[in-house]
Amino acid sequence: MTDAPDTTTSRIPERPTLDGLEEKWMQVWADQGTYAFDRERALTLPREQIFAIDTPPPTASGSLHVGHVFSYTHTDCMARYKRMQGLEVFYPIGWDDNGLPTERRVQNYYGVRGDASLPYEAGFTPPFEEGVDAKGKAIKAADQRPISRRNFIELCDVLTVKDEVTFESLFRRLGFSLDWNISYRTIDARSRAVAQQAFLHNLERGEAYQSEAPGLWDVTFQTAVAQAELEARDYPGAYHRVAFHRDGGEPVHIETTRPELIPSVVALIAHPDDERYQPLFGTTVTSPLFGVEVPVLAHRAAEMDKGAGIAMCCTFGDLTDVIWWRELQLPIRSLITRNGRLQAETPEWLVGGPGEALYAEQLATKTTFSAREAVVAALRESGDLDGEPQKTQRKANFYEKGDKPLEIVTSRQWYIRNGGRDAELRASLVARGGEIDFHPSFMRSRYTNWVDGLNGDWLISRQRFFGVPFPVWYPLDADGEADYDHPITPPVSALPVDPQADVPEGYTEEQRGVPGGFVADPDVMDTWATSSLSPQIAAGWPVGEGESLRNDPELFEAVFPMDLRPQAHDIIRTWLFATVVRAHYEHGSVPWTNAAISGWILDPDRKKMSKSKGNAETPEDVVKANGADAVRYWAASGRLGTDAAYDTGQMKVGRRLAIKVLNASKFALSFGDVDGELSAAVTNPLDLAMLAALGDVVDKATAGFEAWDYTRSLEATETFFWTFCDDYLELVKDRAYGGQGAEGAASARAALRLALETLLRLLAPFLPYATEEVWSWFGQGSVHRQSWPTRDELPSGGDAGLLASVGAALAGVRKVKSEAKVGMRAEVRTMTLVAPASSVAHVQAAEADLRATGRISELAYAEGEAVEVRDAELVPVEKAPAQA
Repeated sequence: MTDAPDTTTSRIPERPTLDGLEEKWMQVWADQGTYAFDRERALTLPREQIFAIDTPPPTASGSLHVGHVFSYTHTDCMARYKRMQGLEVFYPIGWDDNGLPTERRVQNYYGVRGDASLPYEAGFTPPFEEGVDAKGKAIKAADQRPISRRNFIELCDVLTVKDEVTFESLFRRLGFSLDWNISYRTIDARSRAVAQQAFLHNLERGEAYQSEAPGLWDVTFQTAVAQAELEARDYPGAYHRVAFHRDGGEPVHIETTRPELIPSVVALIAHPDDERYQPLFGTTVTSPLFGVEVPVLAHRAAEMDKGAGIAMCCTFGDLTDVIWWRELQLPIRSLITRNGRLQAETPEWLVGGPGEALYAEQLATKTTFSAREAVVAALRESGDLDGEPQKTQRKANFYEKGDKPLEIVTSRQWYIRNGGRDAELRASLVARGGEIDFHPSFMRSRYTNWVDGLNGDWLISRQRFFGVPFPVWYPLDADGEADYDHPITPPVSALPVDPQADVPEGYTEEQRGVPGGFVADPDVMDTWATSSLSPQIAAGWPVGEGESLRNDPELFEAVFPMDLRPQAHDIIRTWLFATVVRAHYEHGSVPWTNAAISGWILDPDRKKMSKSKGNAETPEDVVKANGADAVRYWAASGRLGTDAAYDTGQMKVGRRLAIKVLNASKFALSFGDVDGELSAAVTNPLDLAMLAALGDVVDKATAGFEAWDYTRSLEATETFFWTFCDDYLELVKDRAYGGQGAEGAASARAALRLALETLLRLLAPFLPYATEEVWSWFGQGSVHRQSWPTRDELPSGGDAGLLASVGAALAGVRKVKSEAKVGMRAEVRTMTLVAPASSVAHVQAAEADLRATGRISELAYAEGEAVEVRDAELVPVEKAPAQA
């Protein structure tokens, strides 16, 4: 152990309670820097003596939910274990405060929305607070006031700081042993500089590129969406059987759920093995209503058993259309614009055709829903609709935070190569996954399957406001057209920059937006493009100059690659993979050597709890009701990689355990101190047996942590603790009070103290408040800065089986008293203990303790297969005094 125990026991309260412990100890830990990372010490240590954690930065928008408590408790248990193992633990905290969730919260909270065309208003005051008007009515989206980009960003900054204060308070109350001096925000100056520098490096090396191409677009949030953010959902629709025409031949019928896209059809496509359509390959057909001639082509992605077996390819209706367009080198006939409506001008390929008037009069500027109704009505009238639409449920792609199906819109976006179009790079990134130990190990397959299934590069640009801007400007030619092939970038020393406000070298502000001048890139980075650099941000990766950037190359060298990335399994495809990509490019390594993957928290219907689904529980009230130790106990009872039920009943069990730690510890300490070396004082066989059993628990608990199975550590310790309280404390009580002489009392008291010191350290990662409180009654310093217990600290020579045998005998005595409906203090005048020979020998070695505890006058033995009490003669006690 690190510190010798204090012999003073006057600090034990008269009535131990959990009430007030959180306020007391969270303040002490903050004042004393109990969990502070010692940078100077770390720089002198070998790498294996440092444990660095890439802590997930929670999204600072609104409130936390119990899923955060679940996964962060797992991480904190490991951090505490490693700290007690003597490692210097680097445990930072960040806040992921840029991106769409923050913007949505600001819109709803203040009743505003950003508009890049509006000028900045100095001293702007938002029209509303907390999403309600002066009369307390909820603000509707239609009532949101448009404000300038800069005003909107300022409000985002204000509200996220307010939310982060609340989050920090809850994290501190939950006892997370973070170093609050090592913190960051994904929108602060350092995060922006790191993200921009990494992007510029990607651009210089050819890993980042810009392309105008079809991409997924959310019309509600007006932003591009990456493949990793997709969510396939059922969506109501209808199959429409529609005729395409052939010269001199029967019409070709296709079945589609999106007839509004017929004006953008570029081909009909069937499977090359489909005998029905083989004669048509290489021929052409004309589209109904619009008379556009399109080829009939073969592609293996066509599904012979779906619908008519032949499909129209439109640019673009879904991701399959994109594949066909790319691989069959088809033209682009794009109709749907960023606002989800069909373009206003009649497309050139329809001009002069039979559908020109139909498009101009009934389709232009219409939503896809209205356009669909108009096209179906026209098809019905022309006779090209075969039968009536048949209702169906179709799978549609949604943005994971969106409510409407995504459209595919052609636009200019930034990408980072991630192996989706490069087999060699993909293989390298799969191999990186093999360098990481996943816990549980089967989670590696989720990583591998995701990387192997990529079909495009990582889209990193977003059409939003509150994010890290791309550090890029474009020169304008004499006609005012942007030259995208020759972007202007800033020097690293200038980072971070805001191209919308800052001016590139060699230009003046007056040249912004004018021919011969420059224009800023309008987009910001996807939030994953910043948070994928969380190890670099937290650990001081060199970037730029200036105190606010907190560069620390020595620290980065000491802790990178980090040791642990904890996270949920659903973002392996986003955060985990993206972080691997960035480290692969920037450092030629993995970002960390271990990934601890948590499951989800499920509601009573076994559905994932999430704020977006509206079924998430916020932890504030449950922490107040049950206490932080109790909530942590529930969280630690769920294993990595396994979904867990939200269970307040389990929290009550944890609270009972924490209370028992206080009360049992007070009782164990009440017998007084032992002079001299504790281990030398333990001589009684029962005491040695208890400590031998405890040594087994130490081994199991240590093995559990080393195997990343925190639950096994908790289970082993908790099971022994209840045996210790229910059996050993009762058995040893009389002797500890001096009922069997000075030597027996010294042995009992020493064993109790050794057991208590060991159990508190074993429970400390799970119940930090109760264990710290008890340790303060007799120990020096914090229990969380003590060494993790080892078997070698405990005296040897004991037989763990002896404790079990005597405990079974005591259970037998209790049973006969209970069945006789007499109190536990009733005297047993005579009894016979039946047990196997080995158990008999055990009980005989501790007979004095058993007889004193059971109040047994005469005890006989007989051999049998199981331990049981027979022929007991009881003397009831009318009013037995309460047991201690």
